[in-house]
Amino acid sequence: MGLFIIVLMVIGTVLLIRNMNKHLRRLPDSFADPNADRRAAEITRLNADLELPDATPGEVGSGPAASDVENVPAEAEVKGAESGDSPRVTGGRGESA
Repeated sequence: MGLFIIVLMVIGTVLLIRNMNKHLRRLPDSFADPNADRRAAEITRLNADLELPDATPGEVGSGPAASDVENVPAEAEVKGAESGDSPRVTGGRGESA
């Protein structure tokens, strides 16, 4: 009885592997980046802001054509590091300050 169950499990596993390989072959080599259009629009807006004749370095991006892209976590890390809120790094592994 145990041999019968093992044979059934092996047959099921082989069929699952064949089915998975069939599905994987149908997938494209690469997928389109969903944020590519948004990045291209942001670059275009930033270039337009820089080319404004009355723009000064302090005002770039602050007008009505300013960027509407959400802040990324990397900016929060930079702000935290500037204000001194970043955690201290210790020299050894597992040490606590």
